[in-house]
Amino acid sequence: MSKRIFGGLLSLFTITLLFCTSCASKKNMVYFQPDSVELNTLYELNAPKLQPGDILAVSVTADDVRATLPFNQVSPYQGAAGTIQATNPFIPTYAIDANGEIDFPKVGKIKLAGKTRTQAMDLLRQEVSKYIVDPGISMVVRNFRVTVLGEVARPGTFTIENDRLTIMEALGLAGDMTIYGERNNVLVIREQDGKKEEFRLDLRKRESMNSPAYYLTQNDVVYVEPNGARIQNSKYTATTSIFVSVIGLIVTVISVVTR
Repeated sequence: MSKRIFGGLLSLFTITLLFCTSCASKKNMVYFQPDSVELNTLYELNAPKLQPGDILAVSVTADDVRATLPFNQVSPYQGAAGTIQATNPFIPTYAIDANGEIDFPKVGKIKLAGKTRTQAMDLLRQEVSKYIVDPGISMVVRNFRVTVLGEVARPGTFTIENDRLTIMEALGLAGDMTIYGERNNVLVIREQDGKKEEFRLDLRKRESMNSPAYYLTQNDVVYVEPNGARIQNSKYTATTSIFVSVIGLIVTVISVVTR
């Protein structure tokens, strides 16, 4: 056979291989495909609960600023009230201990684990009201983080200052799924009260937005499985590379011999 024939066969083989490994059906790729499922806003029912180990930044406000000073610890690096502190306020942080409590100034030990951030703020406001008229409470979970692994563009752990995070926003932080991501079987691993739970979401279907795992909680792990094309690719990549190299070598040898 001539060099042209072998070259043509090699090219045809390569094109066929690429075509077979890159085909994807639209129904397997598109998120939230139209259906008749009724969607419900379930955030309040599934809002993240505070857990031991959470770091809370808490500040107290009131009309009488001086009355809040015992509750808002001031950094030794800041100046007097009304100067640096006014433009760059220091917000003290509190770690929830193994008993689910924080030690809050004047209030003392108060259990916040198992409550949503809103519920915890209401409880603190109630306690601080014993010392201040009409106080305001601000609270942020400083170590709210989720981990996204598997077939995404940028796997990793992401820390945010917002406890309202959907699985789609988490995937967005990770650069979205690759074309090889299995959209119909996304795994969310969650730990609550010392027990691990697993949720499976089919993100091709709108009903996944009704899942209790659609809104993530702190320390959730999202895992995107590889689809069949990725598994086949990984299975045959090495063999295919060797085969292509051998074909190339044969073409080269024949071209030299028949020159």
